[in-house]
Amino acid sequence: MPPFITAITTRDARFNLATGEGTDSNSSSDDTVQWAYAVCLLKTDTGDLKGSGLAFTLGPGADLVCQAIEALSKPLLGRDIEGLMAEFGRIFRSIADHPSYRWLGPHKGVVHLALAAITNACFDLWSKSRGVPLWKLLLSLNVDEIMAFLDFSYVEDVFSEKEARTMLQEMWPSRGDRSHILKTGYPGYDTSCGWLHFDDDGIVHKAEEAMKRGFKALKMKVGSADKERDIRRAKLLRSVVGPDVKLMFDVNQEWSLSTSMEMCEALKEVNPFWIEEPTQPDDVFAHQALVKAGYRIAVGETIPNRVVFKNFMQAGATHFIQVDPLRTGGISETILVAMMAKKFSLPVIPHVGDMGQISQHLMLFYHIAFDNEVIFLEHMSHLGRYFVHPAVVSDGVYNVPQEPGASSDLRDDV
Repeated sequence: MPPFITAITTRDARFNLATGEGTDSNSSSDDTVQWAYAVCLLKTDTGDLKGSGLAFTLGPGADLVCQAIEALSKPLLGRDIEGLMAEFGRIFRSIADHPSYRWLGPHKGVVHLALAAITNACFDLWSKSRGVPLWKLLLSLNVDEIMAFLDFSYVEDVFSEKEARTMLQEMWPSRGDRSHILKTGYPGYDTSCGWLHFDDDGIVHKAEEAMKRGFKALKMKVGSADKERDIRRAKLLRSVVGPDVKLMFDVNQEWSLSTSMEMCEALKEVNPFWIEEPTQPDDVFAHQALVKAGYRIAVGETIPNRVVFKNFMQAGATHFIQVDPLRTGGISETILVAMMAKKFSLPVIPHVGDMGQISQHLMLFYHIAFDNEVIFLEHMSHLGRYFVHPAVVSDGVYNVPQEPGASSDLRDDV
């Protein structure tokens, strides 16, 4: 008998970072950055078995997401998890299109973050109820079961259910060829060396540490008020790591299009692997102009849903898709975006608001199920100690998680 959902609660979990950590172009120099999760907890009639789903915020506002979770999750009460997931695509759309709360989005902002937490809790409970890690659950599903949890509304003009089904079926016979990733683990890259308000000595120390831990790719924050500071710091980081380490630069949407053009050109000297979120994230045409100018662009951290991702892909406005399961409507929408990216030959390299906890599972599924290119997965360790089963990275590589669930349980004592 599958477990039934008997109660739904929330948790507003906030964590202060150390000085300088988490700072970007939206932070002032004296800020103490706070990261937070709005948590959806699905309690069941089966002992202590529960599903834990996360949405990522920057502290204040997590309470609003929790309120939205409480309002939107009511259709899950009394449902058994197997029956729920057998029609989750329909349930997802019905929650997203709530006749009143839809007005607060639609499909973006607080209500869509709440849907992310709800969705992620369902997938966590589903995999726990079957006694397997999320990646193993997803790989065990047949094509019909995968299709049942996807919502194709508003993207079927570009990526139809028929195309998705065909993609999964055609890739199925070669899954074994890609399953070696379960033995090697998934490569990571380090974001923790280049926060915007680290001083030069801090950057050098953190970069050297990251390389000692086996990382072969690092990311730095840019978007300072002083553009020359960005360029100097980028050159410093390149001088520390040498020519063979990949470097990415994250603007956090700070620049106008004209400044983006100027700075992308200036940063060419340090050979960036990508420039991330160079300008306002809704401005598809500005990103398209940067791509046409020859700059390698990555987007996704603040793109809220599959429709906006569709627009970026249609317009050829990015090279890398950074879809985050804690920012879109959760795991199911993230999987659909990743499959759509495969159609457009765009690699998925998520932003990890989850600290890689859930994303480490999804990347294994993306590669084995439909051959997403293995490049690397972002790693940030700042909140790892607050999880029951923190993601483990050894020699720059994510170990394959083995515990049942989506690795999304926070410790009760923090």
